[in-house]
Amino acid sequence: MASETVTLERREQTALITINRPKALNALNREAMDGLRDALLEIRSDRSVRGAIITGAGRAFVAGADVKEIAAFTAAQAKDFALRGQHVFDLVGCLGKPVIAAVNGFALGGGCELALACSLRIASEEAVFGLPEVTLGLIPGYGGTQRLPRIVGRGIATEIAVTGRKVDAAEAQRIGLVNRVVPAADLIGECEKILAKVEKAAPLSVRYVLDAIHDGLEMTLAEGCAHEAALFGLVCGTADSAEGMAAFLEKRKANFEGK
Repeated sequence: MASETVTLERREQTALITINRPKALNALNREAMDGLRDALLEIRSDRSVRGAIITGAGRAFVAGADVKEIAAFTAAQAKDFALRGQHVFDLVGCLGKPVIAAVNGFALGGGCELALACSLRIASEEAVFGLPEVTLGLIPGYGGTQRLPRIVGRGIATEIAVTGRKVDAAEAQRIGLVNRVVPAADLIGECEKILAKVEKAAPLSVRYVLDAIHDGLEMTLAEGCAHEAALFGLVCGTADSAEGMAAFLEKRKANFEGK
């Protein structure tokens, strides 16, 4: 898959998705959202891909949604716009494979929300995060008010969202918004190193871990633990589980097949 606004590159078992509107700081217009959705669906159905990286071309990750489009919306159109974007970002979180946001610059508004939807966030030293919608008379519409508190806590998330202030890479790491900060030249390589470790693990085990974390956040502790136990039962019945434990006991490298 390839388009002018979103590119998809395969690097062995890793897929690299690049939002490619550098002159617009990769703002998410309708075409870009469609391209992102198509890339995610392609990755989801490709068993050879074990993980994905999302980044932006040029000096921005994604500097928000396209304000020119939003300015012309009626209230009903705006709601549909938000729901459509939420659907695309939900694909990121429910892909069954880890998705890493390689945040290379501005991640504002919809860009911050896209990063929040990813499994992990690795930032360059130049990265800047924020939800500036209130300064435009708007509120976040792609899940920012829901995902940010779950990651950094209610108080910090509230401050960021109601002031619209920007958060630099160092603060983002300090508050737990990003997993780590690296020099810009090392950004994609760092993400690839993480996914290289994931690729050594059993594919179904990785999928069930992601499911347990994603779904469990919406449950009570007791419900989440019951969900984890059910997934543990499922994975123990797989061929990969038998192979993994046999390899451990026989002191050899496991050969996982995703079955």
